[in-house]
Amino acid sequence: MTTWRPHPHIRVVAIGLHWRAGRLLAAEVRDDTGRIKGVRPLGGEIEFGENWRAALTRELNEELGIDVTIIGEPLMMENIFVHEGATGHEVMFLAEVAFPDGTFSDQDRIDFREDNGEEIVARWFDLADLDLPDGPSLYPTGLKNLLLGLNDEPS
Repeated sequence: MTTWRPHPHIRVVAIGLHWRAGRLLAAEVRDDTGRIKGVRPLGGEIEFGENWRAALTRELNEELGIDVTIIGEPLMMENIFVHEGATGHEVMFLAEVAFPDGTFSDQDRIDFREDNGEEIVARWFDLADLDLPDGPSLYPTGLKNLLLGLNDEPS
């Protein structure tokens, strides 16, 4: 198992929000013992000279092997967190994405590898099952409330 630690600098990342039947696609986040401590939507770091849209489509293509369509404008978050005693800091562009029709429709989970070889499992999660005392957290912290708040806005 790969031991992951946050980068020692501020990262700017692009994250995709993909929904299926009201459930959000997110990858498992594990602690050093292998226990699932939370889940996080897919995406990754924006490279120098790359805009967030290009980064998001590139990252999801690298992770899932598909070309996604970005829907609308991004939400923005700042994420300062601690993982296994190390502090991380990210500025995040979060945007809804659509998959090509029928992609992964017959799968409950998606298995892929990160660039470093780490095996990742992503599944669709009901927001109501996340951030509970005995269940996995949704990362970044505060994303669940942000997403639920969007659903409460008047049309």
